[in-house]
Amino acid sequence: MVLKRLLLITVMSALAGFGSSYAQLSDIFRYKNDIGKPANPGSYVYNPGEQSYLMRGSGYNIWFERDEFHYMYNRLKGDFMITANFRLEGKGANAHRKTGIMLRESENDSSAHISAVLHGDGLTVMQWRDWEGASMKDPEDQVFAGGSGYEVLQIERAGKIIYMRAGRKGEPIEDIGSYEMENLPDEVLAGVFVCSHDPKVIEEATIWNIRIDKPVPDNYDPGKEGYPGSRLETMDVLSGKRLVIYEKQGRFEAPNWMPDGKKLLFNMDGSLYTIPVGGGEIKKLNTGFADRNNNDHGISFNGRLLAISHHRDGMPGGGSTVYVLPLKGGKPRIVTENTPSYWHGWSPDNREVLYVAQRNDIPLYNIYRNSITGNRETALTDIKEGEHVDGCEYSPDGQYIWYNGNHNGKMHIWRMKPGGPGREEMTDDQYNDWFPHVSPDGKWVVFLSFPSYVEPNSHPAYKRVMLRLMPAEGGEPSVIAYLYGGQGTINVPSWAPDSRHIAFVSNSGR
Repeated sequence: MVLKRLLLITVMSALAGFGSSYAQLSDIFRYKNDIGKPANPGSYVYNPGEQSYLMRGSGYNIWFERDEFHYMYNRLKGDFMITANFRLEGKGANAHRKTGIMLRESENDSSAHISAVLHGDGLTVMQWRDWEGASMKDPEDQVFAGGSGYEVLQIERAGKIIYMRAGRKGEPIEDIGSYEMENLPDEVLAGVFVCSHDPKVIEEATIWNIRIDKPVPDNYDPGKEGYPGSRLETMDVLSGKRLVIYEKQGRFEAPNWMPDGKKLLFNMDGSLYTIPVGGGEIKKLNTGFADRNNNDHGISFNGRLLAISHHRDGMPGGGSTVYVLPLKGGKPRIVTENTPSYWHGWSPDNREVLYVAQRNDIPLYNIYRNSITGNRETALTDIKEGEHVDGCEYSPDGQYIWYNGNHNGKMHIWRMKPGGPGREEMTDDQYNDWFPHVSPDGKWVVFLSFPSYVEPNSHPAYKRVMLRLMPAEGGEPSVIAYLYGGQGTINVPSWAPDSRHIAFVSNSGR
């Protein structure tokens, strides 16, 4: 909850205006060139509706002392991370045709470079040329070869160290290897490629969900150094395809899908805004005097009311207070006189809200429910020192309250009966899981997973995290997205009415 209070710093400054609603609907890569003059020129088609590329390229190989391939890239400085999905199309003429992510010193065909490579036969490797004109290193003699069946590739540059990771559909991303590249300059060419491994042939690769992120240090202070970029994304949870509909330099968070399925609601700089699902003009929602809203807000099941968490001055714990107002906008009505209180869920009958709160000067957050008139506050948990609970919301049928808790050490997803007892642990693995959200049809639960090295009680921003999906009756979670984010990504219910799409925020613009 301390993190939520810190996010009020955003009220102090909007770093770069409202940004662009269509920032990634245009071409992502600035440069497109053939490297090494292959006999058959390469080309590409960009699909703005899917934010994907169909990339065509030829070339004898990317090997020995020189390369031939088609390349799309930007010039990037400093540390960064590139992640994308790849698929080589058709049977292919050569099993060693390849696509992937490359960091390169120059357009010279013998340039130093390092790549995350997916081959036609499924081999997934890290390969490199240490300096211009040197022979390529054979990754099969190293520990930098993964298995097969990968769809997602990721390269991260951290100083001179280059990390490669890869992920199979539905599975956590894996570390493939790392290598120190002494001769790469601070500014490099960074992008995606395709090579046919046969100069007479042109091969095709489809590349989608491309994200270029600039991670920040663990000690990064956004209050002093400014917030990194934010992206508002929608996702088809069945296909895994993601679309960026709005991005800006600065911070916004926690989208709700509006009941008509046509707009999203999100918080930014203490206020709430709506935006069309396909991108477009953002509009400020009238929340009356409530101009210090955090990322805990959501819409009643009947689509008529909005709950918000607005900070009152001079109140304990930062003063976060739950209010209710008409979804169309208006004057908020107070629900929780005592603070701090952070809203998280509505009851299906639209008469009660769920929230986490501290009470009676005890420095622990418990789950509470209350009528929207504020006269029936009831504690549903009674945790002990060292425990933490958060992210509480009802299932649409009212049979369960879902939440995240660290009752057994790790932060996992739990559910309990609305009266409080009978809790069940629904996830049990090495990750720290936060903010479960049940689909409107009651069949699925999506949640955010932090790496094991993140403290269980903490949900920081700017980390490599995953979105995972599991059946509501329980079962093995499936990874549906790898992203750079955390706090503010999916704190509140964000399913579309069709129970197929979700919305979330990732961090760090390109």
